[in-house]
Amino acid sequence: MVADIMHGLSAYFWSLFSGPADLVLLVGLVGQGLFTARFLVQWVASERAGRSVIPLSFWFLSLGGSAVLLGYALYRRDPVFILGQSLGTVIYLRNLALVFRERRAPGG
Repeated sequence: MVADIMHGLSAYFWSLFSGPADLVLLVGLVGQGLFTARFLVQWVASERAGRSVIPLSFWFLSLGGSAVLLGYALYRRDPVFILGQSLGTVIYLRNLALVFRERRAPGG
């Protein structure tokens, strides 16, 4: 039984990653790459500072990745993915607005 499940899973994943790569798939992968890069940027910045920090580039990568993935989800017509990325996009825009407001403030 376990062997059958493992065989089924391996066949499923093989079918996912062995098919032709179209432009939509590549756009989705770019979005996921941007989204993943934000974690690497945050990790490196925190290690350098010796404390947890969130650099400005984290928010731009978050927004870019979320926007690209939202477009991908809209194209794929995936309501779960659309809802998840929609909220994230709003949150990332708000955080960028707060960062720039703070920078414009006296002493910021």
